[in-house]
Amino acid sequence: MVYRLPPLPALRAFEAAARHLSFKAAADELFVTPGAVSQQIKVLEEYLGVSLFFRETRTVRLTPEGAAMLPKLQEAFQCLAAAVEATRPRSDEGVLSVKAPPTFASRWLIPRLARFTERHPDISLRLSGSLESIDDGQQNMPAHPVDPRAAISEVFIRYGNGRYPGHRVSRIFSPDLVPACSPALCQGEHPLQVPDDLRWHTLIHEETGVVQSERPSWSDWLRKAGVEGIDASKGLWFGNTLALEAALDGLGVVLALRPLIADAVAAGRLVVPFEITVESSNAYYLAIPEAIVERPAVRDFSAWLLEEAHADGV
Repeated sequence: MVYRLPPLPALRAFEAAARHLSFKAAADELFVTPGAVSQQIKVLEEYLGVSLFFRETRTVRLTPEGAAMLPKLQEAFQCLAAAVEATRPRSDEGVLSVKAPPTFASRWLIPRLARFTERHPDISLRLSGSLESIDDGQQNMPAHPVDPRAAISEVFIRYGNGRYPGHRVSRIFSPDLVPACSPALCQGEHPLQVPDDLRWHTLIHEETGVVQSERPSWSDWLRKAGVEGIDASKGLWFGNTLALEAALDGLGVVLALRPLIADAVAAGRLVVPFEITVESSNAYYLAIPEAIVERPAVRDFSAWLLEEAHADGV
């Protein structure tokens, strides 16, 4: 098959300029002059017969045609990098970097990591909690490209919609949300026996970075439970991991993702007073850049992670 393509330097210049929204930054990355980047993009625009950028006084913006072209082009470069990587002789460094939402990392992943290290003692794993791993409705993946020559394999656990171009995506689980609280709240002056008893307790809200319209709230849960007369906007608001800590300390009742509280419930530190759930439209996903999916450390971690999720039945 004969592929009719524009010159590769023109495509590279466009991808870098579109990612940075700057001809100068693209030039710095490609070790050429801004004028050379501008010239390559003009070559590409003439080849396509469309403008790819709105050129303004101090900035550039993508045209609709440029915005539509960028994701597929980045995916193509990832595939090219993967093809080169697959044929390059190299030793397995065994260094794996995992970026995950903070609550997922602390409440679900870390308690299970001993089983991974026992099975794969040769893999050096670096785990970091990152709020960038939670979709905010604006940007689904880090903008920087993956260098397939890098010694460290970097993979991502995301909470979002699962649409991550240029990545091999596997769903870990799609969690329901349930109310959870300290056992002491179920034994106090106003024990939680029916959902209407929540009017005597503080509602804990978690601000995760997810677009609020896409995350079930206390309003959704109270509506499903048939409870009226409770102001679902009142209570205590906490960022990410702090909401669960507040519930563990008995400050109120939190609406939590069930898999992330399973260990605390099993240990008796939290209870679920009502088995009424609301479903999340988002899920947790493992997203691996296409360029590194075949690395042994990445394959081993992926297989183990999905096995753990399957064992939990979530």
